Amino acid sequence: MIRPLRVLFIALALFGLAACTSKPLLQPEAKLPAEREFSQVQLQQAIVSALEARRWQVERVEPTQIQASINVRQKHLARVSIDYSPFGFQIRYRDSQGLEYEDGNIHRNYNRWVNSLRAEILQRLNLPKNP
Repeated sequence: MIRPLRVLFIALALFGLAACTSKPLLQPEAKLPAEREFSQVQLQQAIVSALEARRWQVERVEPTQIQASINVRQKHLARVSIDYSPFGFQIRYRDSQGLEYEDGNIHRNYNRWVNSLRAEILQRLNLPKNP
């Protein structure tokens, strides 16, 4: 009788740990300071170089949007769109594979990747991480 309870307890504990890897999906953004004027080319270059530095693949570059993806260990794939203007930018989720996206929740690594990307873009623009 004790053995089945122990197995049940272990199964519940493992399920709880697995649930902890899922977090609400973040779509980071940054407002750019009004006193600094960035051209479209400057913003585009900063975003592309940040993507490359963080090992994202640039898929498409348009005047106000860049699409990119990251493939980690051929196991986790995430695709984003980065909308940008002289006023700011936002990293928006497009789709993913292997990141357990469901009902607005996703594997916590995705949030870490896009937050790091946001910080890298701000660094390339010579701005603090929390403008």
